Amino acid sequence: MDAASLDRLNEELARTAFQKKVVTKRPSAEVLESATSFFRERGYKSGPTGRPGHVFVMGAGEGGLPRVTAEIAARPDVGKPGSTLVTIDGAGERLGPLLAEFAASLRQRRTPAAESK
Repeated sequence: MDAASLDRLNEELARTAFQKKVVTKRPSAEVLESATSFFRERGYKSGPTGRPGHVFVMGAGEGGLPRVTAEIAARPDVGKPGSTLVTIDGAGERLGPLLAEFAASLRQRRTPAAESK
């Protein structure tokens, strides 16, 4: 791969990257299960990685990327007990917006509980 190709690849990664953190009251195992099913339903391979509390998302090429990947990590009891910190990191023409959609779904699920207090 020449320098120009590598530059184009890096530009595409930067353009389609999605990195966010979300705090939720849902248990980490539930977050990871929902992430796996969310992305499988949308045509991506998804499942646990070799590290506890992490799932991978992989797909075919999108845009200028030959393959797209993402990682979702859930750490329980971060900050207040019962809170789960979810870290979402990935890139792709179609995958990036889906990662944003998943993050928004985590935020939507926490909002009604906060309003009922």
